[in-house]
Amino acid sequence: MKRFALLLLLAFTMQPLFAANAPLNDLDLKDLDGKLHNLSDYRGKWIVVNYWATWCPPCRREIPDLVEFHEKHKEHDAVVLGVNHEYATLKELKNFKKKYNMSYPVLQATPRTPSIDRKIRGLPTTYLVNPEGKIVAVQSGPISAGMLESYLKRETGSDK
Repeated sequence: MKRFALLLLLAFTMQPLFAANAPLNDLDLKDLDGKLHNLSDYRGKWIVVNYWATWCPPCRREIPDLVEFHEKHKEHDAVVLGVNHEYATLKELKNFKKKYNMSYPVLQATPRTPSIDRKIRGLPTTYLVNPEGKIVAVQSGPISAGMLESYLKRETGSDK
């Protein structure tokens, strides 16, 4: 019986992070001002979708890098969308956004809200969606502006 339980556990934990042919969830999440955001709104740009929580120390540490990347790219080729993945109030999130100078849209979700690939396994988790709307990279754990810049440079051949 123990062997069966172990095999069952391994079968679930060894699943790929996302299936290549799984449909992409288009978000349909509101920002802190009540504006609805969808991934399709940003078609033609790279989209960094960062799932985070206020209680998560690695999430807080990566915010300055995400702000830096967003500010550098938002006008021409990429945006950051921060998806809060916890049960936080609107007031808590507005105060947090102000405290951490988050210039990118912060979207409200809960742990019950499906992610763009429907499988958040830990926080922070960051997805990179290409201009055609396909997930091309996933980072479980902290991400840096340098990591994002390197990936975009490699994919686009650009030095922006």
